[in-house]
Amino acid sequence: METSCGVVLVNLGTVLLLQYPQGHWDLPKGHVEVGESPITTMRRELMEETGIKNIEIVDGFTETTRYSYTHKGKEKTKQVQWFLAETEEIDVHLSHEHRDYIWLDWESAFQLITHKETRSVVESAQSFLGSI
Repeated sequence: METSCGVVLVNLGTVLLLQYPQGHWDLPKGHVEVGESPITTMRRELMEETGIKNIEIVDGFTETTRYSYTHKGKEKTKQVQWFLAETEEIDVHLSHEHRDYIWLDWESAFQLITHKETRSVVESAQSFLGSI
C-alpha cells in the first residue's frame, strides 16, 4: 500500500486547494520517503508543492483516508494521513506537479474538491477548528 501525508492548510478562514494535472482539486499531499515521520513528510510536501513553510500544526487533529485507483493498468491502494495547519502565508509558488491553486472559504472548498474522501477530511477539519 502506498502511504502519503497531506494537510488541510487554513489562512484566515480559507482553505488551500491545488489542481492536479489530471484536473482534480485536492489538498497538498505526497509520498512518505524512507525514514521520514508523517509530519516531516507533510511539511516537506507542502514546501515542495507550494513554497509555504511557515505553518502552525493544529494539535489533536489527524485523519486517515484509504482509496484505490488505477495507474498504468494496475489497481493500487493508497493511504493518506492528514494534518491540519494554519499559516499567515498567502503567496503560493506552485511546483511543476500542479496546474493551479486557489484559497477558498470552507463552503466553496467543499464544492470544488473532487474526491469525497478529501471532502470528508476538510469537513472534519472545519468541525475540529470550530470546537477549539
